[in-house]
Amino acid sequence: MAKRDLVISMDIGTSNVRVIVGEVNQDRTINIIGVGTSPSKGLRKGVIVDLDKTVQSITEAVEEAERMVNVEINSVFLGVVGTHITLINNKGVVAVAGEDKEITYEDVERVIQASRVIAMPPDREIIDIIPRQFIVDGYDGIRDPVGMVGVRLEVDAMIITGAITSIRNLMRCVNRAELEIDGVVLNALANGEVSLTDDQKELGAALIDIGGGTTEISVFQQGGLKDLSVLPVGGDYITNDIAVGLRTTIEQAEAIKIDHGKALTSLVESEEEIEIKNVGGKEKNTVTENIIASIIEPRVQEIIYLAREELEKMGYLKALPAGVVLTGGVSMMKGVAELTEEVLESSVQVAQPEYIGVKSPVYSTGVGMIHYVLKSHMLPTSKKETKLAVPQFFTRIKNWFFEIFE
Repeated sequence: MAKRDLVISMDIGTSNVRVIVGEVNQDRTINIIGVGTSPSKGLRKGVIVDLDKTVQSITEAVEEAERMVNVEINSVFLGVVGTHITLINNKGVVAVAGEDKEITYEDVERVIQASRVIAMPPDREIIDIIPRQFIVDGYDGIRDPVGMVGVRLEVDAMIITGAITSIRNLMRCVNRAELEIDGVVLNALANGEVSLTDDQKELGAALIDIGGGTTEISVFQQGGLKDLSVLPVGGDYITNDIAVGLRTTIEQAEAIKIDHGKALTSLVESEEEIEIKNVGGKEKNTVTENIIASIIEPRVQEIIYLAREELEKMGYLKALPAGVVLTGGVSMMKGVAELTEEVLESSVQVAQPEYIGVKSPVYSTGVGMIHYVLKSHMLPTSKKETKLAVPQFFTRIKNWFFEIFE
C-alpha cells in the first residue's frame, strides 16, 4: 500500500494517547483500518508535565496501531488542544496582478500571505490560517475568487496562534518517539468535521468536548469556527471525587465511573451493592449506584455550568439555533446529555463517528483529524513535504480551490 494512501492521526489527550490509521480510497472516502491506544502518563490538564512518560505513551499507541495494520508508521498528523490557542480575525488586501485583471491562484496566495502580517508576542506562533471569505472589489461572501475579474482582492481570515512552548514540547515528544509530523490540526476543527453537520455549522452550534483533563467549548456559525475556550476540568475530576468519596484507589474509581457511573441520581434503577477495596486493599466496602451517582452528579453539573459561563462570555448562549453537541469520553456517561440540556436550556445530542471499531465519542478527535486533513488537502505527496504544516499552507489552498470548487 502506498504511503500517500494512509492518513495517520495522533490525539495526545490527558487520559489516553490515540493513534488512528485511515485509508483514503480513490473516491476520497475513508476507511478506518487501525487504532492504537495507550494510557497517557505525562499530561495534566492537557499540558505535558513529563516528556519521557509522554514519549513512552506515544510509542505504545503507535506500536499497537502498527500491529493492527501491519504497516510501519513513520509520521503522523498531530492534534493540538485549544488550551493555549488564540483565534485572531485579520484581513489581507492585494491588487490583482494580471493585465486582464483575472484573479489567479497566485493572487490568492498573496492575499493569504498579506493576512499573516499581524503584531504577535514573541512567545506565540501561527499554527494555521483559515479563509472565512474573499471580497472582490467590495463584493463579499465569495468562497472561490479564482477566475473572477477584479482590481482589489481581500480575504477575511481566521489566524490560529499557539504558545510556542506548548507546541514545541508536544512536537518534541512526537519526534523523540522517532516520528515525523505531517501537519498540525486544531482539535476543535477536527471534532467539528465528524461531530457537526453542515447545517449545524451554518446555523450555529456549540460543540462541547469533555475529555479527561479539559473541557473544550467551540462555537461554529456561518460555516466555520467562531470562538473557542478551554476549561481545565474534565473526567479526571469526577474520578478523583469518587476516589475521595469512597476511599478507594484512582484506578478503581475510574473503573467504577465507567461501569456504574450515572450523571443523574434519578436514572439509578438498581439497588445492587458494588464491592470496592479501600486504599491499601486490606478492607472491602459495598456501595450502591445511588451513592456513586450522588458523587458524580454535582461535579458534572459544575463542569456544565462552567461551560455555560464560557458561552455567556462569548455571547452565544442564546444564539445557537442548532443547539449543543457533546463529544469526548465523559459524554458517554448516562445522564450527561439530559443534565446538559437542563443546565444550558438547549437541545443536546451526543456525537460519535460512524465507523466500525471507532464508533465512540472518544475517537471523534482522531477520526475528525483524518477528515480535516483530506478536506484541507494537507496530505503530503512525498516524504520531503512532511516536516511542517504551515509551509505547505499555500500549496494546500491551491489544491483546495481546485478540487472543492471545480
